[in-house]
Amino acid sequence: LGTLGAWTIEQSTDAPNGFSNSLKHTCTTADSSPAAGDFIVVSHLIEAQNLQSLAYGTSDAKGLTISFWVKSNKTGSASFELLQADNSNRHITPTYSINSADTWEYKTIVIPADPSGAFNNDNGTGFEVNWWLNSGSTYSSGTNTTSWQSYVDGNRNASNLGVGSATSDYFAITGVQLEVGEQATPFEHRSYGDEL
Repeated sequence: LGTLGAWTIEQSTDAPNGFSNSLKHTCTTADSSPAAGDFIVVSHLIEAQNLQSLAYGTSDAKGLTISFWVKSNKTGSASFELLQADNSNRHITPTYSINSADTWEYKTIVIPADPSGAFNNDNGTGFEVNWWLNSGSTYSSGTNTTSWQSYVDGNRNASNLGVGSATSDYFAITGVQLEVGEQATPFEHRSYGDEL
């Protein structure tokens, strides 16, 4: 989602070994000089009722690890964000690096527990899970954080990967797994039947 450039978003058959598909964003209209408030971000919303076991807002709050495969023509440091919609948009904005262009790379990010956070027990948004691709200065003028902080616009994309500054820039992602604990485990392929 966003307001920067124009994009083709597709389920692509380009994927690392062990996966059949990826989610791919390809820029069709570039924005090499975005306005301050422009942005493009890959976002997934998790319902608050599905996060109750994390015990956020208590001394028993649990840490998390997110793992994923990523591929882009862009290299460098990129911003990842978890945002607590039920807690004044409190967020954490660590970075990860894309080291080689046009190459699938596996990434893991450890997210500390937040004893001061809390989720409503409802079907509203608990977490926004955001991979920032590009933005104007409103979202990239601050500092990435590795601990939970009060919401600051400029910290959301402080390490701006810049996907979308040229036509045919792309960002692909697959194998996303968010789990409790500080150690990523192999991706768990589950059918709809298994899940039900």
